[in-house]
Amino acid sequence: MDYLAQANAGVAGLHPYQAGKPIEELERELGISNCVKLASNENPLGLSPKAQAAISAALKDLTRYPDANGYYLKHKLGDCFDLDPAGITLGNGSNEVIDLLFHTFVGQGDEVIYAQYSFIVYALATQAHGAKAVVVPARDWGHDLDAMLAAITDKTKLICIANPNNPTGTVLPPAELEAFLAKVPSEILVVLDEAYNEYMDPALRAPSADWVKRFPNLVVTRTFSKAYGLAGLRLGYALSTPELASVLNRVREPFNCNSLALVAAQATLDDADYLAEAVRLNRSEMGRYEAYFSARGLGYIPSSGNFITVDLARPAGPVYEALLREGVIVRPIAGYGMPNHLRVSIGTMAENDRFFAALDKVLG
Repeated sequence: MDYLAQANAGVAGLHPYQAGKPIEELERELGISNCVKLASNENPLGLSPKAQAAISAALKDLTRYPDANGYYLKHKLGDCFDLDPAGITLGNGSNEVIDLLFHTFVGQGDEVIYAQYSFIVYALATQAHGAKAVVVPARDWGHDLDAMLAAITDKTKLICIANPNNPTGTVLPPAELEAFLAKVPSEILVVLDEAYNEYMDPALRAPSADWVKRFPNLVVTRTFSKAYGLAGLRLGYALSTPELASVLNRVREPFNCNSLALVAAQATLDDADYLAEAVRLNRSEMGRYEAYFSARGLGYIPSSGNFITVDLARPAGPVYEALLREGVIVRPIAGYGMPNHLRVSIGTMAENDRFFAALDKVLG
């Protein structure tokens, strides 16, 4: 059987998402060791001590199914944001929550608006669900909100905004974003993807959880995979009205969040010192990256995330491959329409020094 020919039309035209190359795979391919991975925007600190303790305590119960509703985590998040826990939807990473929104609300003939250079999952989900992608040209590598408003038609079902944006790291001023939300017709859902929110300068951070109470068509997505250091456990969530969350729960898979992820997330929320250190390290090392690129005459996009995108002013593919041979994994982003750029995650000081030395060698 030609399985591809039997697939849904939207799925047949897709290619699998290309995740960052794992360290083990690179070491096996090249016969090298002690590689560093700066490709997937992970927290380089390791687990929160409180999360480790919570995981250890939960191991004895792994023969049992997890709490399908995530009762305790939802109530803790509800307290954090002063929101009704019934309006919180948990997912296997915020990626699953975003896909749930598409699965629930987007279908054949609908239109989805997102910006050029946005997180590639928006494009994949739009195509998979048979909708039309309306890609609005970027402004200064970020979102042009006026142009996105102008792109709205009677077929628009969803608008996706990543703030900070991945892979460019750009951020929208809260006042501009609030004015945008006020102008979007109430029947159109706006997904505000804030996966990197915790890394932002507090002065630039939007009061998005409060906006959920004012704009019933707003869904805010967050994750524990970045600043909270739980990427391997896959846990994200959405903040919305209880009515919208109730609809999402009709299609959400039962037991979609595992027991270790649930307890680790609760514990990490209580570890303010861990989060503060993750943010401090990121800010300090981001400054070193900016100074390094400036000293070598390399352009970069100022970033509010835990990564930075550098313009090599030449095709980045060969540089990426050469860095692999030096044992350093970064992220090529030609698939985003940025063939001369590499996205580099902010690691520890030692990991970043490895990148600096490797790039110096590769660029001669």
